[in-house]
Amino acid sequence: MKTALLTLALAAAALAAAAQSNTPAVASSAAVPADAYTTMMTATIAEQNAAKTPADVQATLAKLERAAAAAPTAWPPRYYQARAYLKLGFAGRDGDQQDKLFDQAQTALDQAKKLSGVDPAELLVLQAYIYQGRIMVSPMTRGMVYTGRVAEALNQAKALAPANPRVYLLLANDLYYRPAMFGGGAEQAKPLYEQAKALFATFRPATALSPTWGEAMTDAMLAKANAAVAAK
Repeated sequence: MKTALLTLALAAAALAAAAQSNTPAVASSAAVPADAYTTMMTATIAEQNAAKTPADVQATLAKLERAAAAAPTAWPPRYYQARAYLKLGFAGRDGDQQDKLFDQAQTALDQAKKLSGVDPAELLVLQAYIYQGRIMVSPMTRGMVYTGRVAEALNQAKALAPANPRVYLLLANDLYYRPAMFGGGAEQAKPLYEQAKALFATFRPATALSPTWGEAMTDAMLAKANAAVAAK
């Protein structure tokens, strides 16, 4: 029952990020100028943030591939490709298919890691999120392996960017869905959701294409944690 709730809740949360822009995507080519690349990426990121269904997320992948071809040394296209595959994986229901999507997310993230100008904290956060996806597919067989990897990645991200709200969101999710016998639960997660919410209120992305996702998920999960604590 807890596994089913984990799957449904994380899938819903992954697809419920608030839309921050409704700007339509701009057509691209492999030789677009820098300003056109930024415009295209800004629109595509907004589409991904606004996505409500797997089909919406899927539609951003081809645009991100064109962006990667247009700016092969830029890390954001590969980062957002990884995030798209991650969202699709959380929305899936078949474990084998989810693993394939998480494999694709890992491949894209590994490509981003090799590029210049990366934001290492943001890449570590997304890496931890992929690990959480692996756990979701098979908690009983993978929890012991990947829980430590999640913690390691998030602790590294926290050391690099202690004011990054996504770090605390994923730390909170880790506790919320962890069995109480292992120190998890809503009561333990609630302070971290509150910290993430406070940090989102003041967070400013480093660049126009830097990640901003997670605030809507934080609000939704904090509401769930508050309700669970109140129901005790």
